[in-house]
Amino acid sequence: MGWAKEELSRIDLGDQRLNARSIKLLQQFAAKPAASIPGACGGWAETIAAYRFFAQEEIDWRDILQPHIDCSFTRMRAQPVVLCLQDTTELDFNGRQTQGLGPLSYEAQRGMYVHPTYAVTPERLPLGVLDAWMWAREAKDEQGERPGILESLRWIEGYERIAERATELPETRLVYVADREADILALMQRADALGNPADWLIRAKHNRKLTGETDKLWDKVAKTDTLGELSFYLPPRAGRQGRKIVQQMRTLRISFPAENGGTFEATAILAKEVDPPAGEKPLEWRLLTNRAANVSVHGV
Repeated sequence: MGWAKEELSRIDLGDQRLNARSIKLLQQFAAKPAASIPGACGGWAETIAAYRFFAQEEIDWRDILQPHIDCSFTRMRAQPVVLCLQDTTELDFNGRQTQGLGPLSYEAQRGMYVHPTYAVTPERLPLGVLDAWMWAREAKDEQGERPGILESLRWIEGYERIAERATELPETRLVYVADREADILALMQRADALGNPADWLIRAKHNRKLTGETDKLWDKVAKTDTLGELSFYLPPRAGRQGRKIVQQMRTLRISFPAENGGTFEATAILAKEVDPPAGEKPLEWRLLTNRAANVSVHGV
């Protein structure tokens, strides 16, 4: 169990037996990630030992994850660029007798959510997890509102943690990468207020109004000159054949209202497929980033 022992070498659960068990469980679950606990442990004695470990109420999941986070951070130091990917995953425990669960996408579904930050290189070399949110939703009230934490905070706090890491890695460029849920003005404002210690690249969700313009943001970007083309192969999936994609690239420098008055600048990037097959919608990506481009500025 060399790699697992190395990854959790700094774990401290208050008992050497618990430390050793955490390393063994990591090795077992990594070998069979889709298996049940008995299936991964491979025997009754090992299964009972696993359940006893998980029954330790004084152990928090962060205590187990922290040594791995430290190792991930060490691996990042050797890289010139690190992509910090954020997304949310459902942990579906529907139909199981488990305490502490909440609704998922549908109120009848039961489970939890986990929102990790996963570090990889641009060449797709995995470096590890840097941070995570984990929570169970509360049921909606009589007015259809859901009490509890404001879930959008996970995107903002995720950037803040990456920004903290960026100040400790002056030789490594960190890039926060997030999907459409992260298209939140407050997130971009927070990054600007911190001085953008980490770059950010967000898949856009909103077609915002432009100050002094009749066109909205992405309509305006679509009218700008093509800067170049991007080509790649889109693999097949259910209901879609694989095909070669050629996208035209356009950009527009825009301004957003800053957190404490004034404005800050960002770049809108549009990549749209040309000549898609008959009956297929053109593949289109809309991205926002703090990185500058040599284009004119428009206000939002």
